[in-house]
Amino acid sequence: MNDKKKLLIEKRNSELFLRPRFSIDLDENSDVVLNRFIEVLKSNKNNFRGTIVNGHIFISVPKREEHFWSPQLHLEILDRGENVSELKGLFGPKPQVWTLFMFVHFIIGISFLGFCVFLYTRFSLNESLFFPIIMIVFLPIIWVLLYFLGKIGKDTGKPQMKKLHDFMIENI
Repeated sequence: MNDKKKLLIEKRNSELFLRPRFSIDLDENSDVVLNRFIEVLKSNKNNFRGTIVNGHIFISVPKREEHFWSPQLHLEILDRGENVSELKGLFGPKPQVWTLFMFVHFIIGISFLGFCVFLYTRFSLNESLFFPIIMIVFLPIIWVLLYFLGKIGKDTGKPQMKKLHDFMIENI
């Protein structure tokens, strides 16, 4: 690494997002930064697990510290010119957790639309509207609860997010 102190300016998105994103402009070629991560992740000097696929770097916490809400850091390094690159990062849950989370959101969304059609049908036939109205009110409440559950999960994983972030900063 260079002995000169690097000035890193990190641009982040809003804290409202369940999967925080950031970007950092670097004064190095993307291949140099990528090779540095390859070397660090191959060595047994760090506790983090990582894989590199087609220039995408996925860094996870050590297996012994992992829990359901453990985050994963996805980095992508893009060339922006000669000796200038941009590192884009995304914190998120493990892919299995995110897939489950999105599947449940999808089921709730489709169910909501189905109950809207059911409500319209019942209304057209002059039948009882009680059940479809209850479901149309209940499903958005579940959706909001899922958001807060995800927020709690994100907060649970914040100390590990900090460790992953510090590891990344240390190696760029």
